[in-house]
Amino acid sequence: MSYYFTKTTSLGYEQALLKVQEELKKEGFGIITEIDVRETLKKKLNIDFRRYKILGACNPSFAHQALQVESRIGTMLPCNVIVQEREDGQTEVSAINPLESMKAVANPQLAQVGSQIAAKLKGVVERI
Repeated sequence: MSYYFTKTTSLGYEQALLKVQEELKKEGFGIITEIDVRETLKKKLNIDFRRYKILGACNPSFAHQALQVESRIGTMLPCNVIVQEREDGQTEVSAINPLESMKAVANPQLAQVGSQIAAKLKGVVERI
């Protein structure tokens, strides 16, 4: 299994970004961080880069469940979702597959929470 879910869409970058945020909200996720990679690289390194945003998505209920069964799981939070512009003009949306990243943590209770989160994030990406 891959460490991410991904989909390419013909939606424009801004349109895809809005759609991702709407779909995350439907699944109970809030955006707690937003990193504009293009802006950051330009500002810090004076490098031109394609449009690329990293959204830190958090579902408070699942975060609480995960923290109850694994106190250090916060090192893997929030769940990152990226929206990036491709060279061919298409937009790519990708989300972390938490089941894969959580394999490093040998905790069966955490795997149960991870599979629920993975299903929601996969659904978000598929609906773009």
